[in-house]
Amino acid sequence: MDPNYVDPSTQPTPFKTYPHFFRRFQLDCGQPMQSFLQFTSAITFQKQYRDGAYSLRVNPSAGALYPTEVYVQLRGIAGLIDGLYHLEVKTNSLTLIYELIDDGLEAYLNDVRLIRGCILLISCAYFRSSWKYKHRSLRYCFLDAGHHLGAIEASAFAHGLATEVQFDFDHDALNRDLGLAPQEFLTAVVVVGERREKSVRRLRSPLPFVPATDYFEPSSFVEAGYQATLVPAEHFQPLAQPQFPIAPAALLAAAQQRRSARRFQPAQIGHAAYQELWEFLRQPIATAQGESVELLAVVQDVAGIPPGLYRENHCLQLGSFRETVGYLCVNQAIARDSAVLFFVVAEGQNYRVALQKAGILGQRLYLAATHLDLGCSGIGAYFDDETQAFLHTEQMVLYAIAVGVSPG
Repeated sequence: MDPNYVDPSTQPTPFKTYPHFFRRFQLDCGQPMQSFLQFTSAITFQKQYRDGAYSLRVNPSAGALYPTEVYVQLRGIAGLIDGLYHLEVKTNSLTLIYELIDDGLEAYLNDVRLIRGCILLISCAYFRSSWKYKHRSLRYCFLDAGHHLGAIEASAFAHGLATEVQFDFDHDALNRDLGLAPQEFLTAVVVVGERREKSVRRLRSPLPFVPATDYFEPSSFVEAGYQATLVPAEHFQPLAQPQFPIAPAALLAAAQQRRSARRFQPAQIGHAAYQELWEFLRQPIATAQGESVELLAVVQDVAGIPPGLYRENHCLQLGSFRETVGYLCVNQAIARDSAVLFFVVAEGQNYRVALQKAGILGQRLYLAATHLDLGCSGIGAYFDDETQAFLHTEQMVLYAIAVGVSPG
């Protein structure tokens, strides 16, 4: 038997659900904050396969396994109790899991001032991914968390909201007090709201553990890998908001229409479209944590640009590399047939942070490509050392994203 084979009937559940007696609030798109929350995680399409239906969402996921979950703290939002909620994607609702008094999530952040608005937490129920991808799931969990951050970024931009992504907070205490550890772990926080000159204390009591999957098999590799990333930030940058070259309604439409391409037809994309992809990528990520990531592009068929390896518009090496990149991406035809293949690389800094930033950039490419009627596919499997040598870099290769012309 193929050692990489997994029986699809054993896939763990892709949705976390709190018990029925927890109070639920259906999200109302007529309310701006609730509309924002809905478009961070919404189901956009039901796909039928022989073994059942799969729910596709605004955020892409390796293997459509969706390990990420979202928790939200709300304060001062009309029609909703001040409290902690689980965003229940399957039912498009908020499940109230804790009511606030003088406590809150702010006390686990570096800035403990009260936030009027919302705080979103991204977690990974890692067994959903490790069930199939084993050790590689550590990479895929962080990339998928980045995709989800990118979906939050897009929804915030479309709703006129400013965000601040935080990667540095008291992970261990928050994982414990939210009842997540060890089956789930938090990867990032997003603040959307106004700070007040008032501090709050930590949660009065820990939340009960509720499993995110119907069964669970631990991975000491994934859990140790996560713990190794929980180090204080060392690099900082000014906080700046992205300004995408697209109307808010068009960005929401792209989010709803986004799909992962399965194949490309070898065909040219326009020069203007290629430059617009870069315009999405150049926008700042709204975080003060400054681990830098860099983009390289293997141009294969773009109008007016000779094939070769580029750093933005600077050519590093001319040449046709279709067969090479197809091989490097574990013989995937979608890499070979793409019009351009982007690689995200970074210095050996915080792996969790760098991969989430790579995932944000990947989500931007998905949305930009969809808006331009192009296809996009994220590629997390490649021969790391050989890809690094091909790119002439000593930086870690974090992600490959293929953009091209979809058939028909």
